[in-house]
Amino acid sequence: MAGHSKWAQIKRQKGANDQKRGALFTKLTREIMQAAKQGGGDPAGNFKLRLAIQRARAANMPNDNIERAIAKATGGAQEDQLDEITYEGYGPGGIAILVSALTDNRNRTVSEVRHQFSRAGGNLGETGSVAWQFEPRGIITIPLEGRDPEEVALQAIDAGAEDVDVQGDVIEVRTDPANLEAVRKNLETAGLQVENADFAMIPKATIEVDEKTAHQVLRLIEALEDLEDVQRVYSNAEFSDEAVASYAG
Repeated sequence: MAGHSKWAQIKRQKGANDQKRGALFTKLTREIMQAAKQGGGDPAGNFKLRLAIQRARAANMPNDNIERAIAKATGGAQEDQLDEITYEGYGPGGIAILVSALTDNRNRTVSEVRHQFSRAGGNLGETGSVAWQFEPRGIITIPLEGRDPEEVALQAIDAGAEDVDVQGDVIEVRTDPANLEAVRKNLETAGLQVENADFAMIPKATIEVDEKTAHQVLRLIEALEDLEDVQRVYSNAEFSDEAVASYAG
């Protein structure tokens, strides 16, 4: 199981406190605004915006907040310009890490990201230094809710999934990015509840790490995700179930 999947599982287990929920709302607001600026404020015709709204609702973000973010983004205000940037680096154990950010201040963001890499004993790399180790995929998670994992997996394959992986009480479905929306619709038509649908950078190959290194990498990922400008963090680490359990505990 890749690091991306394991970290998602850890976050579900740990939950979020109020402080982190506020930071999450800030990130979701930025994502909604960026999607609305790029593709318009109508979710029906803007798939990226539709995904952002779905994630916001899944996080219990109030509809008023969502509507204000869309209105602000489509109002033409220049001071709310956000830049999409991907940072690349190596963490503990030589683990490759990608950091996706939305920022209104590039200097602040790169300084904060570099600081976290340095604290963890890693280093921020040049553009292209690790990105070649990842590939874009559509990721859909489906809660099992007591259903037979094999049966749900077969339904997902029939819906157009490229790969399916059982992650405890959920199934992770992977698709070609261009087919994400079509597969999501097919899954819902088949009567399956979609917990989340998103684009992700998935490692082409993973590196197994021991428990000590796993904890160091997970602390770095968590520290990066806590930064206000950071939207997503991906790594090519492979964590054991024991390492995940000891970290989440």
